[in-house]
Parts: sequence; C-alpha cells; structure tokens
Amino acid sequence: MRRHLLLATSLLLPSFAHAADWYEGSSKHFIVYSEGSPEQVTAATESLERFDQALRTITGTPDKPLSPNLRVTVFMLDDVDAIRKLSGNHSIAGYYQARASGPMAFAPRKTSGELSAREILQHEYAHSFMFSSWPSAAFAKWFVEGFAEFVGTAIYRADGTLTFGAAPEYRKYGISQVNQIPASQLLMLNPGKLDDLQTHILYGRGWLLTHYALLGGHGKELADYITLSNEGKTAEAGRAFGNPNDLDNKLNRYISGKTLPLLRLSKDQVAVGKVTLRKLGAGEIATLPARIRSSNGVGPDTAPEVAELARRLAAPYPTDAAAQNELAEAEFDAKNYAAAEAAADRALAADPKSIHALLYKGMAQMEAAKAAGDTNPERWKAIRGYFLKANKLDTDYPQPLVLFYESFAAAKQTPTPNARNGLLGAYVLAPFDTDLRITAGKVLLEMNDAKAARVAFEPVAYSPHAPADNMALKVLTALDEKGTPGALALIAEAEAKAKKAAEDAGKKKG
Repeated sequence: MRRHLLLATSLLLPSFAHAADWYEGSSKHFIVYSEGSPEQVTAATESLERFDQALRTITGTPDKPLSPNLRVTVFMLDDVDAIRKLSGNHSIAGYYQARASGPMAFAPRKTSGELSAREILQHEYAHSFMFSSWPSAAFAKWFVEGFAEFVGTAIYRADGTLTFGAAPEYRKYGISQVNQIPASQLLMLNPGKLDDLQTHILYGRGWLLTHYALLGGHGKELADYITLSNEGKTAEAGRAFGNPNDLDNKLNRYISGKTLPLLRLSKDQVAVGKVTLRKLGAGEIATLPARIRSSNGVGPDTAPEVAELARRLAAPYPTDAAAQNELAEAEFDAKNYAAAEAAADRALAADPKSIHALLYKGMAQMEAAKAAGDTNPERWKAIRGYFLKANKLDTDYPQPLVLFYESFAAAKQTPTPNARNGLLGAYVLAPFDTDLRITAGKVLLEMNDAKAARVAFEPVAYSPHAPADNMALKVLTALDEKGTPGALALIAEAEAKAKKAAEDAGKKKG
C-alpha cells in the first residue's frame, strides 16, 4: 500500500516536493489556489470574477448575496496530465463539481491542446451560473450546452475588453452537421439517447442556435421557446423559431456568412470588485496533495491511502487548523470516525469558528452513533448541535442544513418540520446540486406539493449528463401517470434497492 501511495502522490503534483509557494486568490465568487507569482494568481482570480460579472451583464441577472462557503474553489494544477491523473479520466482537461458543500473546479495552469484552461473553467462555470440564476426553469440539452459553449469561448483582450461569440474550433465538425440531429429533434427537452457523435453535434449545433438567438436577433424566439417548454407546450415550443425544417437551413446560412457578430464588454462595463491574496502557510502547503484528492472525492479503495497520506503530511502541524481540517476529512472518508473527530477537535482548538471542523465533528459522531445503533435522543441532540452552531456562523451556507436533515434518517427518526424546511432552504441556496434537488423533490412530494416537486426534478430529468437510469425522469413519469403516491412509491423502491445493494457490497467486502 505504501508503494502505491507514494507513486500516486508523486504523479499528482511533482512541484509539491520542492515546497513551492502557493497562494489563495479570493473574490466574491471564487477562491483560487495556485502555485505561481502573486501577480499571476491575482490575475487568474480577477479574470474568473470578471467572467461572472460579464455573464450577469449579458443576461441581466442581479448579483445576490452569496455565502463565502459557496464560492467556487478552483485548484490550478500543473498541467492536463495532472488533471487526468487526479480524475482517472484520460479524455478530459479540466472539470467542475457542483455541490451544496461548496462547488469545486480543477483546471490546469498550462495546456497544449485545442481547449485552454480558461475555456474549460468558463464552460463549466456557465452550467452552475445557469442553474443558480434560473433554478425553477428546465432547459433543453442543446441550450444547456450551447450556452456554456457560447460563453466558454469568451476572449480577454489586453485592454480588459471581454468578447463573446467566438466559435469553438474544437466543435467545428459538429457545428456544420444537420442530418444526425435535425432541429426537430434538437429542440426537444428530451432528444433521446445520443451516441458520442450525436452528442458532439448537439454541442456544436447548440452553440450555433444559441449564437443565432442571442446575437442574431432572435432573442424573443428563444424566450418564447423556454417559456413554452416549461409550460409543457412541447409542440408549440418546437415551432418557436418557425418551421424546424426551415430552421436548419437558416442556421446553415447564418454560419456560412462572412463574419458572425460579436458582443464586446469593455473593462469599465464589468466591475470586478476586490480581490485579496494570501500566501498559504506551511501546514496548508504540506497537506495540499491530500486536500486536493479529498476535494476531488475518494472511494472505498482510495480513501485509506489518502488518509494515510494526510496523517503523514499533517503530523508536523498538530496546531494548524488547515492541516487538521484536511486530516479530519481524510479520516472521515476512510471511516476512521474517532480519528476524524480528534483531528476536528485540534482544528477547533486552533480555530473555534471553523465551520468545516464543526461539521466533521458532528458527522463523525453521527456515523459512530449510527453504526452503534444508538437512538438516544440526548446524543442526537448533541450531534445536531454542531450543525446548528455551523448554521449560526453562516446562515447562507446550505451544508449544515442538509446534515441537520440527514441526521433524522441516521437516527431512524421522522424529520421535524424545522428539518424539512431547512432542507428546502438549502435547496434554494444551492439549486445546482443534483442530489439536493432530488432530496428536495422528495420532501416536496411528502408535503403534497407536486407542482414544486416537479420544478425540483425537471432540470435533473432533462440534464445533458443524466445517467442512463434517469431516476428523476422516472419520477416525473410516475407523477403524471400515478400521481404523488405513485411517485413516492417509486422513490421508496429505488431507495430500498440502493440500501440493499450497499449492504450486500459491505457483506461481500467483509
């Protein structure tokens, strides 16, 4: 195990071995962790913040208050190889994870292919922006990906100008194709199962139709299409741009023109706001290899080795809150709950207001009580106390509310109205989290609010990246055919199967 561990660590970030300086760039919507000069990290953070503000400008979306714990944490790794080794996926160059505990992004500082690190981040952030800005709307797959492609190719000029509308060269083939996905199919909320080529074409044609709508003078048709789609008027929505057969020809003529229109925003039109820079401490830098892997997510096979790594790296820093917080997370992921709580206690001793440490202390105690089958009300009250303390420290952070709600199932108790309302409050704060939307949909069904439940499930059901076993789509179908009782029965059956599968896997492993 040790040999495997050291190999994985050296492959991840070779520069850590040289104790290089790392900085944290902090703005209203982003926290960027990167090696490099202070000027480089500041510039990277400013460019992301400028991109967010530009999206608000071109869509007319107001900038609402945001929990500092819901800012996107961006880890800038060495290059694309480091990204692929971390993710285990050799066909990607960067990725984004939207979750209520805090969105995460992983991008390379250096790229050598068609896609740049900036384009990757911009595309992925556009998804989160869309679902955060319009949480009650269901969007067709072509627009979800077309909008992300449209803004993803935004270009920064030396004078601070930000330009939208450049064609994604890596989608060149898909943009010109018609027969594989004609407009009549493209415009459907659910265009059916697509193979890899069709998916590539959907991205390309989606970009083209988005460009045609936003910069080609067809914004009203787009607005009508989205409205009709969300009203369930699929036939009318399919004709919002006119005859679908004619639309294919219109798009082809549009892209064959000499030049496509561009949208330019000057530096003065987009206010970035304050960006602060902080050099990471020795304990933070030392434990970054483990933190990045924990933040990326671990499974049963990798959690033990990350915990071992975190123990070794955090050992010289017993009074460093950042180092001990990472150790608490790594130990928790490895199901070492006593060790996780001990590390959380050390983090709290160094920083009594550490929300991360409060949550992991409560989570460690919750898992220990659940494993012991302890239903003592006083013990569970104490466990929930940590989540309540975290909530008081940041009332706009959804994760304490999610954990408070989940504690009732862990204790085999019916959630209180307060717990349910808290869960729905978390859903409002983080509508981009797919799992949270599904849980909120279930709660809304239990509260006999089928209309609101449908709003929760629809964006998941029609997501471009929905799994083959699309549970959200099945729930909507059951809701249409059998009403709320049928939808709840379907969810209960799925939960029972998942529980049994987890139990069987545990027995097999044991």
